[in-house]
Amino acid sequence: MAEHDEATLSKEERAALKARTAELRRQAKGGNKKERDRQDVIEAIEALPEPDKTLAEMVHEVVSEVAPDLDPKTWYGFPSYARDGKVLVFFQQASKFDERYSTLGFQTNANLDDGDMWPTSYAVIADTPAVREQIAALVTKAVS
Repeated sequence: MAEHDEATLSKEERAALKARTAELRRQAKGGNKKERDRQDVIEAIEALPEPDKTLAEMVHEVVSEVAPDLDPKTWYGFPSYARDGKVLVFFQQASKFDERYSTLGFQTNANLDDGDMWPTSYAVIADTPAVREQIAALVTKAVS
């Protein structure tokens, strides 16, 4: 990410940075970090407007089922799932940046490599059995 001064960031980008700062402060506190992170994800999902909330709940259910070893945590306010402290997969809600659709995204540590070019993010607009199946397959491959 290129460095920006606060004047060049959008209102939404400033809010995301503030959310990340708050996440880092919470993570620095004592106690059961994994449980606190898991609760932060649940609270972040509960606070979302529809349809983002339903889609985030679906992603949370699928990721938790197919990759229970991933740790839920918030990342820039997004429900995310990490391995060894590094985010592997995340859900970016459409309402966060006033976008047309929500996104399921994967970081560079996801095992999705396929030749010389492959997708690392996917538009998500509905909770259907087919979408759940696709997400399950992608997450399973990503963690392999």
